[in-house]
Amino acid sequence: MSLPPNRRSRRPVLLIVGCGDVGLRVLRLLRGRYRVLALTSSPARRAALRDAGAVPLCGDLDQPATLGRLAGLADAVLHLAPPPGDGEHDTRTRHLLAALARVGRVRRIVYASTSGVYGDCGGARFDETRALRPGTARAWRRADAEARLRHYGRRTGATVSLLRIPGIYASDRAGGHPRERLQRGTPVLAAEDDVYTNHIHADDLARACVAALHRARPQRALHVCDDSELRMGDYFDLAADLCGLPRPPRIGRADAATRLSPLQLSFMSESRRLDNRRLKTELKLRLRYPTVAEGLIA
Repeated sequence: MSLPPNRRSRRPVLLIVGCGDVGLRVLRLLRGRYRVLALTSSPARRAALRDAGAVPLCGDLDQPATLGRLAGLADAVLHLAPPPGDGEHDTRTRHLLAALARVGRVRRIVYASTSGVYGDCGGARFDETRALRPGTARAWRRADAEARLRHYGRRTGATVSLLRIPGIYASDRAGGHPRERLQRGTPVLAAEDDVYTNHIHADDLARACVAALHRARPQRALHVCDDSELRMGDYFDLAADLCGLPRPPRIGRADAATRLSPLQLSFMSESRRLDNRRLKTELKLRLRYPTVAEGLIA
């Protein structure tokens, strides 16, 4: 990241917003390279963030009055916080940008969005130029955050990077390995009803965040996914074989509507294959786990 002359004599300052599992992985990668601040709404997490190498800042994205101290603190922001659970707009991102705008120091923002902003694509393979057509309120809030961030970048001159991320997995990530679902015997769709799904290992996602902080082009979206092209049921079959567990039962879409939760059904209603060439050519990222087979074994 290029800094003004008066700031080149010290480490740049990075603010991580939403420093959960992925944020902690980023912290491990950045030790000694940045001075890292981490925003948290939970005072109980301050000790853990300090131990990980960050300076904790207490603030709540749902309470803008608590964000005043963020102005002018950081050169770059890694925004990993999810939108609120309801509504059409991402008020959390709106509050964050309002706080940052009070002092125009931030020159780069990397935002963790979702591939869900495309909605159902019928299994098509596509790049980041595809139009957004969110199919759920959750995805609409992400699309709203993307629009706000792009506007902020154009208005302030900050470089904004939008990382469109699919399913994140890792054996050491809470709920991040299919083993738990397989052990519950949760069914998947029959082959004729199945959908394409995309994945990224949590370590490769953290590496992509760091690469975007240094090399992403202004106001650019990037697919952060691996090279796998699997239908959802095939993914869980592969995981079952690797774990030595029974493959999940297959059911039709009509049966799934009565046996699965609305959230599970929403993921089974969208099919797409993400092209990740920008990730490799622009960020120059070489995936550590280019397929889910390698990542699940790890």
